[in-house]
Amino acid sequence: MARHWILKTEPSEYGFSDLVRDRRTRWEGVSNAVALKHLRSMLEGDDAFIYHTGNEKSLIGLARIASAPYPDPSGKDPRLVVVDVEAGKPLPRQVSLAEIKAEPAFKDLGLVRLSRLSVVPVEPDQWTRLLKMAGV
Repeated sequence: MARHWILKTEPSEYGFSDLVRDRRTRWEGVSNAVALKHLRSMLEGDDAFIYHTGNEKSLIGLARIASAPYPDPSGKDPRLVVVDVEAGKPLPRQVSLAEIKAEPAFKDLGLVRLSRLSVVPVEPDQWTRLLKMAGV
């Protein structure tokens, strides 16, 4: 069964529009131990929201995990892993962090509880609710 994720990125470094342009990319640069644990548990075919950090602080678009986790090809640190990510569609309506925080159903969501975490698992009921908020 596919799982659901939020992948956070700084849009000035690599935003959703870059992913759409490239169609597929290696999701790299994750070094936090908890985020790496989440990355290691991803499966090809899992769904993800792309979340823009910085000034935007919003869910922007959809993506799909396109590979199993594999060692970071940079070879800089043997503990690091990456996954390939394919672009999905932009969300009809962006969902801001403020809107997410205002919903009691998201009090346990890592995006709310652990704001610095760059890879966040999303429970199926939360995923469905976020899609609805985004107009999907």
